[in-house]
Amino acid sequence: MTNETWGQVREELIKRVGKHNYATWIEPLKLSQLKNGVARFEVPTIFFGDWVQRNYGDHIRSQLSSAGAPVDRLEFAVGAAATTPPAAKPAGKPARSRGPDEELPGAPLDARFTFDTFVVGKPNELAHAAARRVAEGGPVTFNPLFLYGGVGLGKTHLMHAIAHELQARHPDRRVLYLSAEQFMYRFVQALRDRQVMDFKELFRSVDVLMVDDVQFIAGKDSTQEEFFHTFNALVDANKQIVISADRAPGEIKDLEERIKSRLQCGLVVDLHPTDYELRLGILQQKVEFYRTQYRGLVLADGVLEFLAHRITTNVRVLEGALTRLFAFASLVGREITLELAQDCLADILRSSDRKLTIEEIQRKVAEHYNVRLSDLIGPKRLRTIARPRQVAMYLAKHLTPRSLPEIGRRFGGRDHTTIMHGVRKIEELMLTDSQLADDLQLLRRLLQG
Repeated sequence: MTNETWGQVREELIKRVGKHNYATWIEPLKLSQLKNGVARFEVPTIFFGDWVQRNYGDHIRSQLSSAGAPVDRLEFAVGAAATTPPAAKPAGKPARSRGPDEELPGAPLDARFTFDTFVVGKPNELAHAAARRVAEGGPVTFNPLFLYGGVGLGKTHLMHAIAHELQARHPDRRVLYLSAEQFMYRFVQALRDRQVMDFKELFRSVDVLMVDDVQFIAGKDSTQEEFFHTFNALVDANKQIVISADRAPGEIKDLEERIKSRLQCGLVVDLHPTDYELRLGILQQKVEFYRTQYRGLVLADGVLEFLAHRITTNVRVLEGALTRLFAFASLVGREITLELAQDCLADILRSSDRKLTIEEIQRKVAEHYNVRLSDLIGPKRLRTIARPRQVAMYLAKHLTPRSLPEIGRRFGGRDHTTIMHGVRKIEELMLTDSQLADDLQLLRRLLQG
Protein backbone atom coordinates (compact mmCIF):
# COMPACT_ATOMS: atom_id res chain seq x y z
CA MET A 1 0.00 0.00 0.00
CA THR A 2 1.29 3.43 -0.91
CA ASN A 3 1.33 6.41 1.42
CA GLU A 4 -1.19 8.02 -0.92
CA THR A 5 -3.64 5.17 -0.31
CA TRP A 6 -3.08 5.41 3.45
CA GLY A 7 -3.80 9.11 3.14
CA GLN A 8 -7.18 8.29 1.56
CA VAL A 9 -7.91 5.84 4.37
CA ARG A 10 -7.13 8.54 6.92
CA GLU A 11 -9.57 10.92 5.25
CA GLU A 12 -12.31 8.31 5.63
CA LEU A 13 -11.35 7.79 9.27
CA ILE A 14 -11.90 11.50 9.98
CA LYS A 15 -15.55 11.01 9.02
CA ARG A 16 -15.82 7.87 11.14
CA VAL A 17 -14.18 8.98 14.40
CA GLY A 18 -14.52 12.79 14.28
CA LYS A 19 -11.90 15.51 13.91
CA HIS A 20 -10.90 15.66 17.56
CA ASN A 21 -10.39 11.91 17.99
CA TYR A 22 -8.65 11.74 14.62
CA ALA A 23 -6.18 14.48 15.55
CA THR A 24 -5.47 12.84 18.91
CA TRP A 25 -5.25 9.15 18.00
CA ILE A 26 -5.11 8.56 14.22
CA GLU A 27 -2.98 11.38 12.84
CA PRO A 28 0.14 10.40 14.88
CA LEU A 29 0.08 6.86 13.39
CA LYS A 30 2.75 6.08 10.78
CA LEU A 31 2.18 3.07 8.55
CA SER A 32 5.55 1.31 8.35
CA GLN A 33 4.69 -2.04 6.77
CA LEU A 34 1.77 -3.96 5.22
CA LYS A 35 2.58 -7.61 4.55
CA ASN A 36 0.85 -10.98 4.77
CA GLY A 37 -2.34 -9.47 6.14
CA VAL A 38 -0.55 -7.61 8.95
CA ALA A 39 -0.45 -3.79 9.10
CA ARG A 40 2.35 -2.44 11.30
CA PHE A 41 2.24 1.12 12.65
CA GLU A 42 4.78 3.29 14.41
CA VAL A 43 3.35 4.93 17.54
CA PRO A 44 4.71 7.35 20.18
CA THR A 45 4.24 4.95 23.12
CA ILE A 46 3.01 1.42 23.84
CA PHE A 47 0.12 2.90 25.80
CA PHE A 48 -0.86 4.89 22.70
CA GLY A 49 -0.83 1.79 20.50
CA ASP A 50 -2.94 -0.20 22.98
CA TRP A 51 -5.51 2.57 23.10
CA VAL A 52 -5.80 2.74 19.28
CA GLN A 53 -6.02 -1.05 19.06
CA ARG A 54 -8.92 -1.21 21.53
CA ASN A 55 -10.88 1.81 20.39
CA TYR A 56 -10.19 2.25 16.66
CA GLY A 57 -8.77 -1.09 15.48
CA ASP A 58 -12.01 -2.21 13.84
CA HIS A 59 -12.42 1.12 12.03
CA ILE A 60 -8.87 0.98 10.67
CA ARG A 61 -9.17 -2.63 9.46
CA SER A 62 -12.50 -1.86 7.80
CA GLN A 63 -11.18 1.17 5.92
CA LEU A 64 -8.01 -0.66 4.85
CA SER A 65 -10.13 -3.47 3.42
CA SER A 66 -12.33 -0.94 1.58
CA ALA A 67 -9.18 0.55 0.04
CA GLY A 68 -8.18 -2.86 -1.36
CA ALA A 69 -5.75 -3.89 1.36
CA PRO A 70 -7.51 -6.46 3.57
CA VAL A 71 -5.70 -7.10 6.86
CA ASP A 72 -6.21 -9.68 9.59
CA ARG A 73 -4.18 -7.99 12.27
CA LEU A 74 -2.89 -4.60 13.37
CA GLU A 75 0.42 -4.30 15.19
CA PHE A 76 1.88 -1.25 16.92
CA ALA A 77 5.47 -0.60 17.93
CA VAL A 78 7.44 2.34 19.25
CA GLY A 79 9.89 4.15 16.96
CA ALA A 80 12.29 2.10 14.85
CA ALA A 81 10.90 -1.19 16.21
CA ALA A 82 7.89 -0.65 13.98
CA THR A 83 9.91 -1.53 10.88
CA THR A 84 11.26 -4.82 12.31
CA PRO A 85 8.82 -7.76 12.08
CA PRO A 86 8.46 -9.57 15.41
CA ALA A 87 8.68 -13.29 15.98
CA ALA A 88 5.56 -15.20 15.08
CA LYS A 89 2.75 -14.81 17.61
CA PRO A 90 -1.01 -15.33 17.72
CA ALA A 91 -3.28 -12.78 16.15
CA GLY A 92 -4.87 -10.19 18.41
CA LYS A 93 -3.63 -7.71 20.95
CA PRO A 94 0.17 -7.20 20.94
CA ALA A 95 2.06 -8.68 23.86
CA ARG A 96 2.78 -6.20 26.64
CA SER A 97 6.23 -5.90 28.15
CA ARG A 98 7.42 -3.20 30.45
CA GLY A 99 11.06 -2.84 29.68
CA PRO A 100 13.28 -0.23 31.30
CA ASP A 101 13.20 1.94 28.21
CA GLU A 102 9.41 2.15 27.96
CA GLU A 103 8.21 5.72 28.20
CA LEU A 104 6.39 6.37 31.47
CA PRO A 105 3.14 8.33 31.33
CA GLY A 106 4.39 11.21 33.44
CA ALA A 107 4.43 14.97 33.10
CA PRO A 108 7.35 16.59 31.22
CA LEU A 109 10.17 17.98 33.33
CA ASP A 110 11.13 21.66 33.09
CA ALA A 111 14.80 21.98 32.14
CA ARG A 112 15.07 25.21 34.17
CA PHE A 113 14.17 23.52 37.45
CA THR A 114 17.44 22.02 38.65
CA PHE A 115 19.36 22.17 41.92
CA ASP A 116 21.82 24.60 40.29
CA THR A 117 19.07 27.17 39.74
CA PHE A 118 17.45 26.70 43.18
CA VAL A 119 18.43 29.50 45.57
CA VAL A 120 18.79 28.22 49.13
CA GLY A 121 17.93 30.31 52.18
CA LYS A 122 16.76 29.77 55.72
CA PRO A 123 13.06 29.27 54.75
CA ASN A 124 13.85 26.36 52.41
CA GLU A 125 17.20 24.92 53.53
CA LEU A 126 15.73 21.79 55.15
CA ALA A 127 13.55 21.04 52.12
CA HIS A 128 16.56 21.51 49.84
CA ALA A 129 18.77 19.24 51.94
CA ALA A 130 16.13 16.50 52.05
CA ALA A 131 15.55 16.74 48.29
CA ARG A 132 19.30 16.49 47.68
CA ARG A 133 19.49 13.35 49.81
CA VAL A 134 16.69 11.67 47.86
CA ALA A 135 18.22 12.76 44.54
CA GLU A 136 21.48 10.98 45.38
CA GLY A 137 19.59 7.73 44.84
CA GLY A 138 21.03 5.92 47.83
CA PRO A 139 19.13 4.53 50.82
CA VAL A 140 17.37 7.17 52.91
CA THR A 141 15.91 6.95 56.39
CA PHE A 142 12.65 8.64 55.44
CA ASN A 143 9.98 7.53 53.00
CA PRO A 144 7.99 9.36 51.80
CA LEU A 145 9.44 12.83 51.55
CA PHE A 146 6.49 15.21 51.87
CA LEU A 147 7.05 18.83 50.79
CA TYR A 148 4.38 21.43 51.48
CA GLY A 149 3.98 25.20 51.32
CA GLY A 150 2.13 28.00 49.60
CA VAL A 151 2.11 28.93 45.93
CA GLY A 152 5.45 29.85 44.36
CA LEU A 153 7.72 28.73 47.20
CA GLY A 154 9.66 26.08 45.24
CA LYS A 155 7.87 22.75 45.77
CA THR A 156 7.59 21.93 42.06
CA HIS A 157 11.11 23.23 41.42
CA LEU A 158 12.52 20.76 43.97
CA MET A 159 10.41 17.91 42.57
CA HIS A 160 11.75 18.51 39.06
CA ALA A 161 15.30 18.91 40.40
CA ILE A 162 15.09 15.52 42.15
CA ALA A 163 13.87 13.87 38.94
CA HIS A 164 16.60 15.51 36.82
CA GLU A 165 19.34 14.49 39.26
CA LEU A 166 18.12 10.90 39.57
CA GLN A 167 17.95 10.52 35.80
CA ALA A 168 21.48 11.88 35.46
CA ARG A 169 22.96 9.73 38.26
CA HIS A 170 20.91 6.58 37.66
CA PRO A 171 19.63 6.46 34.05
CA ASP A 172 18.51 2.87 34.54
CA ARG A 173 15.98 3.80 37.22
CA ARG A 174 12.34 4.34 36.38
CA VAL A 175 11.41 7.77 37.76
CA LEU A 176 7.79 8.81 37.34
CA TYR A 177 6.75 12.41 38.04
CA LEU A 178 3.14 13.49 37.59
CA SER A 179 0.46 15.58 39.22
CA ALA A 180 -2.25 14.10 41.45
CA GLU A 181 -4.74 15.16 38.80
CA GLN A 182 -2.91 13.07 36.18
CA PHE A 183 -2.81 10.10 38.57
CA MET A 184 -6.57 10.40 39.03
CA TYR A 185 -7.20 10.78 35.28
CA ARG A 186 -5.21 7.66 34.44
CA PHE A 187 -6.95 5.66 37.16
CA VAL A 188 -10.40 6.70 35.91
CA GLN A 189 -9.30 5.86 32.38
CA ALA A 190 -8.16 2.41 33.53
CA LEU A 191 -11.51 1.82 35.26
CA ARG A 192 -13.41 2.82 32.15
CA ASP A 193 -11.31 0.59 29.90
CA ARG A 194 -11.24 -2.29 32.38
CA GLN A 195 -7.47 -2.10 32.59
CA VAL A 196 -7.01 -1.64 36.31
CA MET A 197 -4.44 -4.44 36.47
CA ASP A 198 -2.35 -2.70 33.80
CA PHE A 199 -2.59 0.51 35.81
CA LYS A 200 -1.48 -1.29 38.97
CA GLU A 201 1.39 -2.98 37.13
CA LEU A 202 2.64 0.29 35.67
CA PHE A 203 2.60 2.33 38.88
CA ARG A 204 4.10 -0.47 40.95
CA SER A 205 6.95 -0.97 38.47
CA VAL A 206 8.59 2.41 39.08
CA ASP A 207 11.64 2.96 41.29
CA VAL A 208 10.72 6.50 42.31
CA LEU A 209 7.16 7.86 42.30
CA MET A 210 6.70 11.64 42.55
CA VAL A 211 3.19 13.07 42.90
CA ASP A 212 2.67 16.84 42.86
CA ASP A 213 -0.29 18.65 44.50
CA VAL A 214 -1.65 15.56 46.25
CA GLN A 215 -4.42 17.63 47.86
CA PHE A 216 -6.37 17.26 44.62
CA ILE A 217 -7.21 13.61 45.31
CA ALA A 218 -8.99 14.58 48.54
CA GLY A 219 -12.65 13.63 48.38
CA LYS A 220 -12.12 11.23 45.43
CA ASP A 221 -12.74 7.94 47.24
CA SER A 222 -11.75 5.42 44.56
CA THR A 223 -8.63 7.38 43.59
CA GLN A 224 -7.61 7.64 47.24
CA GLU A 225 -8.08 3.88 47.63
CA GLU A 226 -5.81 3.11 44.69
CA PHE A 227 -3.27 5.73 45.76
CA PHE A 228 -3.15 4.15 49.22
CA HIS A 229 -2.49 0.67 47.84
CA THR A 230 0.10 1.97 45.35
CA PHE A 231 1.80 3.85 48.18
CA ASN A 232 1.93 0.75 50.39
CA ALA A 233 3.20 -1.49 47.59
CA LEU A 234 6.06 0.86 46.74
CA VAL A 235 7.08 1.46 50.35
CA ASP A 236 7.04 -2.30 51.04
CA ALA A 237 9.29 -2.76 47.99
CA ASN A 238 11.70 -0.07 49.31
CA LYS A 239 10.88 2.27 46.42
CA GLN A 240 11.14 6.02 47.10
CA ILE A 241 8.08 8.27 47.11
CA VAL A 242 8.11 12.08 46.98
CA ILE A 243 4.87 13.99 47.54
CA SER A 244 4.01 17.70 47.48
CA ALA A 245 0.93 19.62 48.62
CA ASP A 246 -0.12 23.13 49.55
CA ARG A 247 -0.55 22.19 53.23
CA ALA A 248 0.54 19.58 55.77
CA PRO A 249 -1.02 16.08 55.51
CA GLY A 250 -3.11 16.54 58.65
CA GLU A 251 -4.59 19.77 57.29
CA ILE A 252 -5.85 18.41 53.94
CA LYS A 253 -9.62 18.31 54.22
CA ASP A 254 -11.44 15.15 52.99
CA LEU A 255 -8.21 13.14 52.81
CA GLU A 256 -8.66 9.70 54.39
CA GLU A 257 -7.10 9.33 57.84
CA ARG A 258 -5.12 6.25 56.82
CA ILE A 259 -3.53 8.23 53.97
CA LYS A 260 -2.75 11.15 56.27
CA SER A 261 -1.12 8.72 58.68
CA ARG A 262 0.93 7.13 55.91
CA LEU A 263 2.09 10.50 54.56
CA GLN A 264 3.13 11.62 58.04
CA CYS A 265 5.27 8.54 58.66
CA GLY A 266 8.09 9.92 56.54
CA LEU A 267 9.75 13.33 56.57
CA VAL A 268 7.29 16.23 56.37
CA VAL A 269 8.97 19.52 55.44
CA ASP A 270 7.42 22.98 55.28
CA LEU A 271 8.74 25.45 52.71
CA HIS A 272 8.26 28.70 54.60
CA PRO A 273 7.43 32.00 52.88
CA THR A 274 10.55 33.69 51.54
CA ASP A 275 12.40 36.20 53.68
CA TYR A 276 14.15 39.35 52.43
CA GLU A 277 17.57 37.72 52.10
CA LEU A 278 16.25 34.79 50.06
CA ARG A 279 14.26 37.07 47.74
CA LEU A 280 17.34 39.21 47.18
CA GLY A 281 19.42 36.12 46.40
CA ILE A 282 16.86 34.94 43.85
CA LEU A 283 16.86 38.34 42.14
CA GLN A 284 20.66 38.44 42.02
CA GLN A 285 20.77 35.01 40.38
CA LYS A 286 18.18 36.04 37.78
CA VAL A 287 20.10 39.23 37.01
CA GLU A 288 23.23 37.19 36.22
CA PHE A 289 21.16 35.17 33.76
CA TYR A 290 19.57 38.25 32.15
CA ARG A 291 22.92 39.99 31.65
CA THR A 292 23.69 37.43 28.93
CA GLN A 293 20.41 38.27 27.14
CA TYR A 294 20.30 42.02 27.64
CA ARG A 295 23.90 43.07 27.14
CA GLY A 296 24.60 46.72 27.85
CA LEU A 297 21.66 47.32 30.18
CA VAL A 298 22.61 49.24 33.30
CA LEU A 299 21.02 48.32 36.63
CA ALA A 300 21.14 51.10 39.22
CA ASP A 301 22.02 50.44 42.85
CA GLY A 302 19.12 49.79 45.19
CA VAL A 303 16.66 48.43 42.61
CA LEU A 304 16.99 44.78 43.61
CA GLU A 305 16.81 45.66 47.31
CA PHE A 306 13.63 47.66 46.65
CA LEU A 307 11.99 44.76 44.79
CA ALA A 308 13.02 42.22 47.43
CA HIS A 309 11.47 44.40 50.13
CA ARG A 310 8.23 45.27 48.32
CA ILE A 311 7.30 42.08 46.41
CA THR A 312 6.73 39.42 49.05
CA THR A 313 3.87 37.49 47.42
CA ASN A 314 5.86 34.56 46.04
CA VAL A 315 8.87 33.76 43.89
CA ARG A 316 6.90 33.55 40.63
CA VAL A 317 5.61 37.09 41.01
CA LEU A 318 9.09 38.28 41.98
CA GLU A 319 10.76 36.69 38.94
CA GLY A 320 7.96 37.87 36.66
CA ALA A 321 8.48 41.44 37.84
CA LEU A 322 12.20 41.29 37.07
CA THR A 323 11.52 39.77 33.63
CA ARG A 324 9.12 42.60 32.79
CA LEU A 325 11.54 45.22 34.06
CA PHE A 326 14.46 44.00 31.93
CA ALA A 327 12.27 43.62 28.83
CA PHE A 328 10.79 47.11 29.25
CA ALA A 329 14.19 48.76 29.83
CA SER A 330 15.57 47.01 26.75
CA LEU A 331 12.68 48.14 24.55
CA VAL A 332 12.84 51.80 25.60
CA GLY A 333 16.64 51.85 25.84
CA ARG A 334 16.84 53.20 29.39
CA GLU A 335 18.81 52.45 32.52
CA ILE A 336 16.93 50.39 35.12
CA THR A 337 16.49 52.93 37.89
CA LEU A 338 14.29 52.93 40.97
CA GLU A 339 11.93 55.38 39.26
CA LEU A 340 11.63 53.17 36.17
CA ALA A 341 10.92 50.15 38.38
CA GLN A 342 8.15 52.00 40.22
CA ASP A 343 6.51 53.09 36.96
CA CYS A 344 6.90 49.79 35.12
CA LEU A 345 5.76 47.61 38.04
CA ALA A 346 3.07 49.86 39.50
CA ASP A 347 0.34 47.21 39.29
CA ILE A 348 2.48 44.49 40.88
CA LEU A 349 3.58 46.81 43.66
CA ARG A 350 -0.02 47.78 44.38
CA SER A 351 -1.05 44.14 44.42
CA SER A 352 1.79 43.26 46.78
CA ASP A 353 0.72 46.01 49.16
CA ARG A 354 -2.69 44.39 49.63
CA LYS A 355 -1.77 40.72 49.21
CA LEU A 356 -1.94 39.57 52.84
CA THR A 357 -4.61 36.91 53.34
CA ILE A 358 -6.38 35.52 56.40
CA GLU A 359 -4.95 32.07 55.61
CA GLU A 360 -1.40 33.42 55.73
CA ILE A 361 -2.08 35.07 59.06
CA GLN A 362 -3.54 31.86 60.46
CA ARG A 363 -0.58 29.81 59.27
CA LYS A 364 2.00 32.25 60.68
CA VAL A 365 0.24 32.52 64.06
CA ALA A 366 -0.12 28.73 64.33
CA GLU A 367 3.57 28.35 63.53
CA HIS A 368 4.58 31.06 66.06
CA TYR A 369 2.60 29.52 68.91
CA ASN A 370 3.36 25.93 67.87
CA VAL A 371 -0.26 24.85 67.50
CA ARG A 372 -1.91 22.93 64.67
CA LEU A 373 -3.62 25.05 62.05
CA SER A 374 -6.65 22.75 62.21
CA ASP A 375 -6.92 23.40 65.98
CA LEU A 376 -6.57 27.14 65.48
CA ILE A 377 -9.57 27.13 63.14
CA GLY A 378 -11.45 24.35 64.90
CA PRO A 379 -13.80 24.28 67.91
CA LYS A 380 -11.32 23.55 70.72
CA ARG A 381 -11.47 26.08 73.56
CA LEU A 382 -8.28 25.26 75.46
CA ARG A 383 -6.47 28.41 76.55
CA THR A 384 -3.33 27.32 74.69
CA ILE A 385 -5.38 27.41 71.47
CA ALA A 386 -7.97 30.11 72.23
CA ARG A 387 -5.39 32.85 72.82
CA PRO A 388 -3.49 32.28 69.53
CA ARG A 389 -6.88 32.11 67.77
CA GLN A 390 -7.80 35.55 69.17
CA VAL A 391 -4.40 36.88 68.10
CA ALA A 392 -5.06 35.65 64.56
CA MET A 393 -8.53 37.26 64.61
CA TYR A 394 -7.01 40.55 65.78
CA LEU A 395 -4.36 40.52 63.03
CA ALA A 396 -6.94 39.55 60.38
CA LYS A 397 -9.09 42.50 61.43
CA HIS A 398 -6.23 45.02 61.32
CA LEU A 399 -4.08 43.70 58.44
CA THR A 400 -6.73 42.74 55.88
CA PRO A 401 -9.73 44.58 54.43
CA ARG A 402 -12.04 41.63 55.19
CA SER A 403 -15.31 42.17 57.06
CA LEU A 404 -15.99 40.57 60.45
CA PRO A 405 -18.52 38.07 59.00
CA GLU A 406 -15.98 37.01 56.35
CA ILE A 407 -13.24 36.63 58.97
CA GLY A 408 -15.68 34.54 61.01
CA ARG A 409 -16.25 32.21 58.05
CA ARG A 410 -12.48 31.68 57.71
CA PHE A 411 -12.32 30.73 61.39
CA GLY A 412 -14.53 27.67 61.15
CA GLY A 413 -17.80 29.48 60.48
CA ARG A 414 -17.81 31.56 63.67
CA ASP A 415 -20.26 34.42 64.19
CA HIS A 416 -19.00 37.98 63.68
CA THR A 417 -19.68 38.74 67.36
CA THR A 418 -17.14 36.07 68.31
CA ILE A 419 -14.56 37.83 66.13
CA MET A 420 -15.40 41.18 67.78
CA HIS A 421 -14.96 39.65 71.24
CA GLY A 422 -11.60 38.15 70.29
CA VAL A 423 -10.32 41.44 68.85
CA ARG A 424 -11.39 43.41 71.94
CA LYS A 425 -9.83 40.85 74.25
CA ILE A 426 -6.44 41.21 72.54
CA GLU A 427 -6.70 45.00 72.56
CA GLU A 428 -7.27 44.90 76.33
CA LEU A 429 -4.48 42.42 77.04
CA MET A 430 -1.94 44.36 74.98
CA LEU A 431 -2.03 47.14 77.60
CA THR A 432 -0.93 44.86 80.45
CA ASP A 433 0.80 41.87 78.83
CA SER A 434 4.19 42.90 77.47
CA GLN A 435 4.88 39.41 76.08
CA LEU A 436 1.68 39.54 74.04
CA ALA A 437 2.58 43.01 72.76
CA ASP A 438 6.01 41.71 71.69
CA ASP A 439 4.40 38.72 69.96
CA LEU A 440 2.06 40.98 68.01
CA GLN A 441 4.89 43.28 66.96
CA LEU A 442 6.95 40.31 65.75
CA LEU A 443 4.03 38.77 63.87
CA ARG A 444 3.21 42.08 62.19
CA ARG A 445 6.80 42.38 61.02
CA LEU A 446 6.86 38.81 59.70
CA LEU A 447 3.54 39.18 57.90
CA GLN A 448 4.27 42.56 56.35
CA GLY A 449 7.67 41.59 55.00
